[in-house]
Amino acid sequence: MTLEVVASLGPSWRVVALAANRQAELVAKQAAATGAKAVAVADSSAANRLTRALPHGCTPEILIGPAGLVQLATRGDVDTVVSAVVGGAGLGAALAAARAGKRLALANKESLVMAGDLVMAEAQAAGAQVLPVDSEHSAIFQAMAAGRRREVRRVVLTASGGPFYRRFESHASVTAEEALDHPTWSMGPKITIDSATLMNKALEIIEAHHLFGLEAHEIQVVIHPESTVHSLVEFVDGSVIAQLSPPDMRMPIQYALTYPERRAAPWPRLDLAMLGHLQFETPDLGRFPALAMGFEVIRRGGTAGAALAGADEVAVAAFLARRIRFTDIVPVVEHVLAAHPWTAHPTLEEILAADAWAREEATRCLPSYTPSK
Repeated sequence: MTLEVVASLGPSWRVVALAANRQAELVAKQAAATGAKAVAVADSSAANRLTRALPHGCTPEILIGPAGLVQLATRGDVDTVVSAVVGGAGLGAALAAARAGKRLALANKESLVMAGDLVMAEAQAAGAQVLPVDSEHSAIFQAMAAGRRREVRRVVLTASGGPFYRRFESHASVTAEEALDHPTWSMGPKITIDSATLMNKALEIIEAHHLFGLEAHEIQVVIHPESTVHSLVEFVDGSVIAQLSPPDMRMPIQYALTYPERRAAPWPRLDLAMLGHLQFETPDLGRFPALAMGFEVIRRGGTAGAALAGADEVAVAAFLARRIRFTDIVPVVEHVLAAHPWTAHPTLEEILAADAWAREEATRCLPSYTPSK
């Protein structure tokens, strides 16, 4: 989607580098189409496949592993880094981009969930901009422009509720295919499963805390199935400013790239008359304990976010591999967060150690499960 946005913005925008984990064949086509000078992939196997897939005459520098991501994010010819790596693997490059003073268009929640204090402090010290790409946080960022920070009473994050909101308790036997069938958004598997458990919203609660300097009592979540109102900001005088648009990630991506300007875009427009109505509902924290964990992490701070993020990655991967039930995901994360040996003011090394510990503990406590054939 970022490549679509850049193409639509015209020749003054240029793709310098790409990262693709193990999707070597796809990124080979993208490198050829964009003229990217460098490409990072996960390992030497992906690098070999990339080399074979590149068309004749296309010879980008090929980089490997986490160090390769950092090299891309800190290149001298890069102005803006769009960080959309899934999970804790995105932290290193996001932090490096902030330290290098880049504009960091952040779609990787875990960078702030794990190390929000550190990332934002490094960005401030280096004069880097951290701009949200998540639709909810982009909406808050835009709505906050209607007033000053001290005039904000609270922000309201909207959540679609995912595919099981009305019937969550009855889905101990839900399949990965069912959980991946999101009613509104087209996302990667990790984020889609997090949306179904509402863990995605817990991560966004923590992200909002770091991006906007909000305390737990200043953040609210409402269920909004239409995914048209992406978030709202309430000011002290009672005014509520909402940002609405079709559920299309190209819009927040473009806003992060062109800020503070708004540019014309070819994306679909919102037709309120066709939409007809908007629904909002307060979620039950008892039924969806993942949300409560988001607020708990804000209150505890320190390494709590790293423990939450690491455990969730393990639990979601185990569900997608059919090793645990859908309804086991959140209890695994709850256990890890409760057992976590918390550090209040961690260094980067302590954050990474907490993430590693959480992954090990989550793996150790995965319930045994034999799926039906």
